[in-house]
Amino acid sequence: MAEIVRFIFFVVSFVSACHSQQQGLTPEQIHLSYGGDPSSMFVTWSTMNQTANATCLYAPSNTAQQMTATGTTTKFVDGGAEHHFQYIHRVKLTGLKPGQLHTYKCGNGQIWGQPYEFKAIPDSTTWQPHIALFGDMGLVNPQSMPRLLDDMKSNMYDAIFHVGDLAYDLDSDNAKNGDKFMRLIEPISAKLPYMTCPGNHENAYNFSNYKNRFTMPGDEKMERLFYSFDIGPIHVISISTEYFFYVNYGFLQIIHQYEWLEQDLKEATKPENRAKRPWIITMGHRPMYCSNNDNDDCTHHESLVRIGVPFLHYLGLEKLFYSYGVDLMFWAHEHSYERLWPVWNRMVYNGSLAHPYTNPKAPVHITTGSAGCQEKHDFFKNQTESWSAFRSDDYGYTRMKVFNSSHLYLEQVSDDKGGKIIDYLWLIKDKHGPYDATSTKKGKPV
Repeated sequence: MAEIVRFIFFVVSFVSACHSQQQGLTPEQIHLSYGGDPSSMFVTWSTMNQTANATCLYAPSNTAQQMTATGTTTKFVDGGAEHHFQYIHRVKLTGLKPGQLHTYKCGNGQIWGQPYEFKAIPDSTTWQPHIALFGDMGLVNPQSMPRLLDDMKSNMYDAIFHVGDLAYDLDSDNAKNGDKFMRLIEPISAKLPYMTCPGNHENAYNFSNYKNRFTMPGDEKMERLFYSFDIGPIHVISISTEYFFYVNYGFLQIIHQYEWLEQDLKEATKPENRAKRPWIITMGHRPMYCSNNDNDDCTHHESLVRIGVPFLHYLGLEKLFYSYGVDLMFWAHEHSYERLWPVWNRMVYNGSLAHPYTNPKAPVHITTGSAGCQEKHDFFKNQTESWSAFRSDDYGYTRMKVFNSSHLYLEQVSDDKGGKIIDYLWLIKDKHGPYDATSTKKGKPV
């Protein structure tokens, strides 16, 4: 009898160990990002145990044309006391059919993760991308998440732009908080490209959790933390505002980003390129302007992001964006929503009194950092700044749809008000290009 009990115990232990090992080999935290052209997409996922042969099987939906792609596996060890580790797998899917639905599943060739479906971006500069944008969404109090999921189930979006500050924080609880957050967003991020930029809450251990968990086009090894990509009629630029604040990781990173950014803008604004993709849109975590009642960089008259090195005004981004005619800038960091009038150098340059966003004479700024996190809201000053057009402390997120080369629509969703649209604007431009420096004489000073 004792031998039978020992045998049963051995079998149960063996099966349990095998199951546990398989569990550690099952792909999780699956997420997509653009591959840099309409025929490609990156897939990134984690396993808790070591497994080789990072492989994805994929095919256009409703066809038997199955393709196979293989990629890389790296061991990521968190900098916390427990040295929590996992294996990050990256595969680039190529040969996609632009504009078509594709099914895919990833694993090691034997153990596979959950199958998902995504739509490759159309190979056209005239299609109408619809994007959800937000920053500052954490594992605790991610209030906007259920509504975003409902939107996604209605096929509302082509991509998600998360403008910094993920999980609160990816490295918390020895990076286990990051694992939970990546599982939380998987129902969205495994179906839609989840494009990101780093925020201050990603800074631990030189942004190591952010660098290892994500894969972005043009920065596949996540060494720079800035990149650009094209989506329909839009050229999108993602930057790291954090380089201005974490100089302990190196000052040269500010210079390298500025040099890359100017070169990218030069290329994007060549007449032949801007004719194809007239809209130039940026996203970076910390705003140049805000009217919140705190002491963040954007509350200062000369914020680092806006003017660069204090007093010298060297490496600042506002003049660069103005000179190359950037149309729209998205920010987060402040746990609120704020829409600015067209502004340059703290002066307002509306298109006209009746139609401020029709042919504006300066870029438009939107701060959308109210998706929901444990730090709650950031409140506003009692006095509204002259360049501030609308502001709200409601939890929510922004939707953007580009209709054509001249019309772009934005709206702010309030989750506190049951999905009500609390703000919107049409940005209308007959032509895109550098703003007229002489028009600064016509600006309204702040």
